[in-house]
Amino acid sequence: MFFLETERLQLIPLTHDLLTLCQQDRAAMEAKLGLNKSDMRIDPLYMTELEDALTHFWIPMTAAHPDRYLWYTNWEIVLKEERLAIGGIGFIGYPDENGQTETGFMLDKNFHSKGYAKEALTGITNWAFSHVEVSTIIAKTTTDNLPSRTLLERVGFLPAGQEADLLIYNKQRV
Repeated sequence: MFFLETERLQLIPLTHDLLTLCQQDRAAMEAKLGLNKSDMRIDPLYMTELEDALTHFWIPMTAAHPDRYLWYTNWEIVLKEERLAIGGIGFIGYPDENGQTETGFMLDKNFHSKGYAKEALTGITNWAFSHVEVSTIIAKTTTDNLPSRTLLERVGFLPAGQEADLLIYNKQRV
């Protein structure tokens, strides 16, 4: 099984089968990955977004693009030593003709302010930039989400515009 490893984390991209299992029974999916059962504290708004992404994006897109599923799936953010999923990160698709893709992430509230999101975002952006097709990674966050904005800037994302109530950040290949 493919995964990325950072100092404290594993980033595990979920295959189509694992996403389908997750939709049916998250605890069974975690067990299949050899993880301890998580009990994530997630804002209800993000929970709705995650359920929508699972049903309407990750599952259909990994089925449609099995050879490029890494660009269309949720990557579980896992604490290596505890074997515990603490969030998710990923992309919204294979880079377009301009070399651009978009990333998004979510972290269990129990694990905020410990540097895990920064470690995961750094790991996945480094992985993306290891692909010659990628020249720019976009990230969007709400204008009032100061922790997310600060995190993006700490990882090297720069403000690039605004779309309704979302601020757009981007990071260019160095």
